[in-house]
Amino acid sequence: MPEFEISIYNMEVVEALESGKRHKDLDDQWAETHVIEFNAKDEAGARRKAESRYPPARGYVITDVSEI
Repeated sequence: MPEFEISIYNMEVVEALESGKRHKDLDDQWAETHVIEFNAKDEAGARRKAESRYPPARGYVITDVSEI
C-alpha cells in the first residue's frame, strides 16, 4: 500500500497565538506545519485517514498530500 505525507497545522492554535493566548488543549507547535505519514490506496484515502484523525472541525488544516 502506498505511503503518503500529509502536511497539516491547526488554525485554532494559530488564532490563539495571534491574539496572545494559548490553545486550551494543543501545544503551540501546532501553529507550524507538521508532516505525518499515512498508508492508503490513493491520495483521497490518505486525506480521509488524516481528516479522521485530525478533524477539520477541530481546526486542523491539510495543506498538502504527497505520495512518498
